[in-house]
Amino acid sequence: MADEKKRLRFPEADCERPEFEEAPLTRAEYITALAHFYRAEMHRSLVWRARLDTTTNWAIVATLAILTTSLSNPVYAREALLLGMFANVVFLTIEARRFRFFDVWRARVRMLEENFYGGILRRDQVSPQDMWGSHVADDLLCPRFHLTRLQAFRARLMRNFRYIFLFLLGAWLVNAFSPMAEHHATGLYALPTWAPDAMVAAIYLTLAAIAIFTPQVVAPEFAYWPDPDHPGEDIHSLDV
Repeated sequence: MADEKKRLRFPEADCERPEFEEAPLTRAEYITALAHFYRAEMHRSLVWRARLDTTTNWAIVATLAILTTSLSNPVYAREALLLGMFANVVFLTIEARRFRFFDVWRARVRMLEENFYGGILRRDQVSPQDMWGSHVADDLLCPRFHLTRLQAFRARLMRNFRYIFLFLLGAWLVNAFSPMAEHHATGLYALPTWAPDAMVAAIYLTLAAIAIFTPQVVAPEFAYWPDPDHPGEDIHSLDV
């Protein structure tokens, strides 16, 4: 009954028409689709890039506030500096997670720029990467991170946070070797005198180990796409 009503309202529906997938795309349709896709991926990349800047701003503001507190109240300077170190580890962890998402969109944008727009600007129809469209399509159908958590952590540590941690370490050393060091240490009543130094040493040794032994992040046009069957070990599916 429903089919009869449909035929009465839309008699042209009886005509045989090709499915969308069966109709070949024209060159103009292909270019238009890629242009809109590029704009969408670029927007995603910019949004996540802005979120990276937000996390860094949080870390800078928090560090300055903690340093101000430690200078205004020397008795609790060690607690304030230790709190700043732990807070920046949290900020760095959040930014590393955001960087993994940003890296997904950045990789797609770079693939389009290198193999599509680069060829148009050079007036060369041969793309540097073979089957680049299939690689991007596979990444769309089964999105995956291209970086491990430690790689993302190391990338943001070496990019921005190393300066913040070095600044906090310098403030800690100045406080430790200052003439008022004994008075500064009286705030940590419940801990042995060596405990705060051991915590700081553990934090910085862990950061140094990650920076030294974690593989360095390589630009996506060199690292991710040449071997699409093995995008990375121990990298889980994109949890969006």
